[in-house]
Amino acid sequence: MGDEGPIHSLETANSTIAYRRTAGRNPGLVFLGGFRSDMTGIKATSLEAWARETGRAFIRFDYQGHGASGGEWEQGSIGQWRDDALAVLDRLTEGPQILVGSSMGGWIALLVALARPERVAGLLGIAPAPDFTERMIRPRLGPAQVAALARDGRFIAPSAYDPAGYPITRHLLEEATAHLLLPGPIPLTCPVRLLHGQRDPDIPWQTSLELAAALEGEDVRVVLVKDGDHRLSRDADIALMLRLAGELAEKTKGHGT
Repeated sequence: MGDEGPIHSLETANSTIAYRRTAGRNPGLVFLGGFRSDMTGIKATSLEAWARETGRAFIRFDYQGHGASGGEWEQGSIGQWRDDALAVLDRLTEGPQILVGSSMGGWIALLVALARPERVAGLLGIAPAPDFTERMIRPRLGPAQVAALARDGRFIAPSAYDPAGYPITRHLLEEATAHLLLPGPIPLTCPVRLLHGQRDPDIPWQTSLELAAALEGEDVRVVLVKDGDHRLSRDADIALMLRLAGELAEKTKGHGT
């Protein structure tokens, strides 16, 4: 589902960003994936199929070092991936857009909205993970990992999603401190919807409540799924995501026009 169209390439100063685009009306949607995720996941492809069915513009893409894009993973950072998303927004879309950010993509979406408030009509976070480098990675570092960071500039983190684990770099952790958002305030006033599972083992669901409190806008809603995990990729979860995306699209259809 959703892989029928060609993959296009956007050349940037640092690399090549792979993307798929669906033409349609605004406000369009831009999907921002998670940490070490790519644009082939069920949330991205389900949103694309929904956008086609409803005639709405849509883009999904891979950050540098992810999926089909160029660049090396270990050179990546929160600021770099934010810049990738800004390049997609600035060069591949026109008019108002709704940012849909999954996990780390929720953090990136917030940073993009702060940089381009006039372009972002709404924001949907799915298990959003702002500040996860400082809140989730650093507190869990053991002595061997701290030593590896100091000695090698990296360590291999175990992952429930990748048996080989993946490298976490000192550059990633240090660069991310320039982009921390919580406890706020976060000067965004666009409509925001936050969807979070209460059985999320990676990002505590209370993060979405804290994020909602930090946002300066009033039109903010948190939707909790009691038995939902971090991926929120079951049929019912996807249906809920699409309902919230549709609600934001209808609510913001006059934004910036």
